[in-house]
Amino acid sequence: MVRITSTEMKGGYVSSCYEDMFSEKPFIYKDVTKTLILSAKRRSKKSTSPLRESWFPLRKSLFPHVAPYVIFQLYDGTKIFPKASFPKEISEHLTWEVGTSTPWIVRKTVESSGYRLVLGTEDWCGTWSECKYTFCYKMLKRHQKMNHFPGTYEIGHKDRLWKNISRLRARFGKRCFAFIPRTFVLPTDFDQLRRVWESNKPRNKWILKPPASSRGRGVSVVSRWTQIPRTQSFTVVQQYLSRPKLINDSKFDLRIYALITDFDPLKIYVYSEGLVRFASARYDRANVSLTNKFIHLTNYSVNKESMDYVSNDSMDQPKGHKWALKCLWRYLRAQQVDVDGLRTKIHDIVVKAVISGESSVHCFSRVHLAPGSKHNCFELLGFDILIDENLKPWLLEVNISPSLHAPSPLDVGVKGHLVRDVLNLVGYRVPPPVLRKMAERRDLGFFYQDFRATEKPLSSKEKRKQMQFMYQRERGDSKLGSILEHLTPDDVRSLVHYEDEVARLGQFLKVFPTPGTHSYFRYFEAPRYYNLLLGAWEIAHGHNRKAGIELLRSLCAKKYHLR
Repeated sequence: MVRITSTEMKGGYVSSCYEDMFSEKPFIYKDVTKTLILSAKRRSKKSTSPLRESWFPLRKSLFPHVAPYVIFQLYDGTKIFPKASFPKEISEHLTWEVGTSTPWIVRKTVESSGYRLVLGTEDWCGTWSECKYTFCYKMLKRHQKMNHFPGTYEIGHKDRLWKNISRLRARFGKRCFAFIPRTFVLPTDFDQLRRVWESNKPRNKWILKPPASSRGRGVSVVSRWTQIPRTQSFTVVQQYLSRPKLINDSKFDLRIYALITDFDPLKIYVYSEGLVRFASARYDRANVSLTNKFIHLTNYSVNKESMDYVSNDSMDQPKGHKWALKCLWRYLRAQQVDVDGLRTKIHDIVVKAVISGESSVHCFSRVHLAPGSKHNCFELLGFDILIDENLKPWLLEVNISPSLHAPSPLDVGVKGHLVRDVLNLVGYRVPPPVLRKMAERRDLGFFYQDFRATEKPLSSKEKRKQMQFMYQRERGDSKLGSILEHLTPDDVRSLVHYEDEVARLGQFLKVFPTPGTHSYFRYFEAPRYYNLLLGAWEIAHGHNRKAGIELLRSLCAKKYHLR
């Protein structure tokens, strides 16, 4: 925990004291937020003195002349923290659109953080739903955020995910993308499947899945050709991994959470915590057991119906049929497993799976997102990973709306922290028109920052620089360092947004970009200037963020990013 003095509290967070951020330790801000909100309530009752910046749950940017961010509080179902306290002029504009698909843990988190829940209005700051129509993206205002990018079904639908990954397999070789079981999409690949089936007859075990379903609905394991459907509706047929690693004689898989805050530049974060889900019946490879879903499926929605299912309410105990991810890592370390190496392989799977659909999402975003809406979307993905008996991780599927249902204290403990960290990392702000109005009040002038530091049209000089480096990359020039020699105002805005984001990681781990992720650039369908910029920045400052941040601070102090 950072030791915070009165001169170091700015906007409910640490802003002028960065020593802890430059170490490898993550910020711990739950207690700080609670203390500040309590302090604000006490002072508002006892004092009539002008309002001060440290009384509000806002986190100041690392950089001058950049607007502050709202701090979201933890809701874990057991501790009731005081509701965030904003002036009335601000609180009445902090609204969150809810619908039937908004998870209750999201509702509780935003409500306790000072937002009002609204329905059927266009005046909102945030929303969280399962899906949105494409026309909704064009209507987004600059301060609004939604939890989906247009076109992410290219990653989340099983048929599209396989098509995208198989395209990269054909181009770069199966060895680089050997983390997904062999898959066929019916009826398109019916003849191919039949030829493979005939050549593999004694060992045929396949799993049938609808392309866009979840929670184990419509899933079955088959071993006879007569069980393959002949309908015209799309069906995914995937080779069944019949030799999984077992714990207590049961099959299990991992739910890994990954957050994408941007596709251009691509920024991917993996959550350090997750869930381990067990089948509720003892594993059996015999064909006669294939119809028993409690043996072969690990979905909670399936296994909760089993009479043998044992729930687990503890975050720290490896018991029952659901564990926290940290319990699995502890269990595997006790078996002398290289957990760090296993996690690195999982992160590699996450990055490659996202890159496989990056081009499509980028195209959809250019079509459906309005100009200036670069930071209006984010995507929380749920990766289902199975580990086989050789400790190789396999990607089973990707969920673009992972369940945030929290039926047990274990789920609340994992997903409550997850939602809090997602919302803080994404970076919500008070609507700009409200802050401009508030700036007219002398006691609230600290709320106002220059909002030109968001999206601005590129100047002709900036366009020429971007075209130059894109051309060099297409010609195979791998030298990125020179891209940082003459930073444009647009470059600085992008780097400022990125470094502010990295300072709010919570329990997330940044997996793209990093100093070593330039090796993934060859998998992109087309080079992106901002990927090159952040890649070069990571190589130069990824191991010493303090120097890079001081450089950006000096430029922002001169308002260079606003030119």
